[in-house]
Amino acid sequence: MIAGVDHVQVAAPPGCEAAAVEFYGGLMGMEQVTKPERLAARGGCWFRAGGQQLHVGVEEQHFVPAGKAHPALAVDSLQVLHELAERLAAAGHNVRWDEEMPGVERFYVRDPFGNRLELLARG
Repeated sequence: MIAGVDHVQVAAPPGCEAAAVEFYGGLMGMEQVTKPERLAARGGCWFRAGGQQLHVGVEEQHFVPAGKAHPALAVDSLQVLHELAERLAAAGHNVRWDEEMPGVERFYVRDPFGNRLELLARG
């Protein structure tokens, strides 16, 4: 049976790597993971999110960002969540808070390619 989630992938256009590293590695503070050599030629890049990974994969033709579908990324605390929101907003990203879930604070933001991301902390 299913034991867990190994990784999620978001799509990005060709040439996305520098922006992905700046956003996911720099602003979001995720550790970049070296792709296996046989997959590196495809472009994109991978990042660690706790015990899972987030992969930025290159969509060679007809790239369209995910508007509704999204990964939900959990952070360690409410303080970290608010610090991350401030860092993203200061870098020019639109942070949209959503208070609809009891016991959870969360916001939505779009990556540099327009993909929707949810960031949350349980409080």
